[in-house]
Amino acid sequence: MLKINENISIPEAQIQFQAIRAQGAGGQNVNKVSTAVHLRFDIHESSLPDRVKNDLLALSDQRISKTGVLVIKAQTYRSRGKNREDALKRLRQIVQGVLIRKKKRKKTRPKKAAVAKRLDRKTKHGKVKELRKRMDFKSIE
Repeated sequence: MLKINENISIPEAQIQFQAIRAQGAGGQNVNKVSTAVHLRFDIHESSLPDRVKNDLLALSDQRISKTGVLVIKAQTYRSRGKNREDALKRLRQIVQGVLIRKKKRKKTRPKKAAVAKRLDRKTKHGKVKELRKRMDFKSIE
């Protein structure tokens, strides 16, 4: 049983593991021992609440196939057991990320005093720049 939070958990029967050979450097061990793990989790067939399922399917994540299967490849560690734990941890993080609701932004406007202050500052700055210009002495006469 993979516990997501106090209300939601995923039974082990809904998670499939497949041992595969890891990629990359590692020599003889990588070439002959299947220590990497593919975790497959079918979102449609899971016991998660419908809201969580829909939010997971709405994610723009390349690990989620068009058929709604989440595939996580774990190959960081040299042992299959640690890679399995890593895959489960990453699955938990993905589901927990969907559970967090972002607050809707409230549109705000600056107060009249703040707008006036900003415009006043702009006017003053423009006058200072006007004083920095080269003077045309012919027009004074």
